[in-house]
Amino acid sequence: MSDSYQKRIVVLISGSGSNLQALIDSSRSPSLPGQIVLVISNRKAAYGLTRASLASPPIATSVLSLKTFLTAHPTLSRTDYDVALARLVREARPDLVVLAGFMHILSPEFLDLVHAPLDDGTAPAAQRFPIINLHPALPGAFDGAAAIPRALDAYKSGAVKGTGAMVHRVVADVDAGEPLIVREVEIKPDDTLEDLETRIHAVEHEIIVQGGKMALELAAEGRY
Repeated sequence: MSDSYQKRIVVLISGSGSNLQALIDSSRSPSLPGQIVLVISNRKAAYGLTRASLASPPIATSVLSLKTFLTAHPTLSRTDYDVALARLVREARPDLVVLAGFMHILSPEFLDLVHAPLDDGTAPAAQRFPIINLHPALPGAFDGAAAIPRALDAYKSGAVKGTGAMVHRVVADVDAGEPLIVREVEIKPDDTLEDLETRIHAVEHEIIVQGGKMALELAAEGRY
């Protein structure tokens, strides 16, 4: 493997992992010059875990469910879960973290801890590695969950003329970080929800790879 492809990528998922698959297919190549070293899911049944295990070579996986965590540790809180998640991420020594359909809002505590020195006193691979998120909406529109059906409803009511998808920096506010890539997506008059989801997902599979490469390049230049 080329030395230029040695950047370490951690991907967080919750579901089927189609965007993870786009990252897997493009990794270790000029399209995404890095290797995925860990896939973390907050849902045990997420098919994305299977995608990771079927990759060549297989990618390490880990499951950290909020519900399971709180059941096992009844005196702990959601913030404690985020601390545990941050430790899991940083122990992989990532150069890039990608949220690819990760259905969990990361707290400020996660963002503060994830870049802290490891328990052995050493630093992660990149002290301030990028954390990026894929969101199926344009900046400032339909933040949070159910963005696609909300956009379709808004189109039908005449409130919007289209929608889009973006890759953005992760900050404490939901889907409010600076966009790295924004792509508009047409909504057609006869679109069903499935039609619009299919069109947006096709765009997502492209921009998540482009956004990952851009984040790595910006970090290498000290501009992230």
